[in-house]
Amino acid sequence: MQLSRRLAGLASAAALSLCICLPAHAAATAQEQLHAFVSSVTAATGSFTQATTGGQQSQPRPPQSGTFSFQRPGKFKWSVQKPYEQLIIADGKQVYQYDPDLAQVTVRKVDQAIGTSPAAILFGSGSLEQSFDVSALPARDGLEWLRAKPRTTDAGFSRVDIGFKDNQPVRIELLDAFGQTTRVDLSNIVPNPHISAQDFQFTPPKGVDVVNM
Repeated sequence: MQLSRRLAGLASAAALSLCICLPAHAAATAQEQLHAFVSSVTAATGSFTQATTGGQQSQPRPPQSGTFSFQRPGKFKWSVQKPYEQLIIADGKQVYQYDPDLAQVTVRKVDQAIGTSPAAILFGSGSLEQSFDVSALPARDGLEWLRAKPRTTDAGFSRVDIGFKDNQPVRIELLDAFGQTTRVDLSNIVPNPHISAQDFQFTPPKGVDVVNM
């Protein structure tokens, strides 16, 4: 259970890197839209659903749903609400992963938690091509797609595919090192809202184990 939730956290961080409405382009490719996102969007809020399939898991894990918010650089909140509660929150320096069922908080530095994951696109200042090999994919399911493969072997995943429609990334499919595919669907996206800095602050509840990585 703890391992599966760590994997869910990785997928969540990956999804957060791309969940945002983009400025309008005429007939923009998926890669063009992603570059527009990196250059123009500083914050967002929205909702997500997430499901993981394949790999060596003995039985499918139930789909997850919840809400998210982020603010560049390095601040985000990914809140799983169903079927269980889990919170991943970063204040710009540290990332806290809080699991109420396990009564545990895992703490990592932002750079360690993000690394070369797709979240680096959101929280860092570099370009996509600095950390990923990027290629176009054929359109499917009414979406325009691109694929990003990490240039390093320790990213924890093999590739991430991002599907766009009407200048919005609406689906992310991440293939991890365990052969599992996590699909994240995004909705109710609000670009560049006002978000209080307090929304990204986290104090571990009393009585929980705090593990510093």
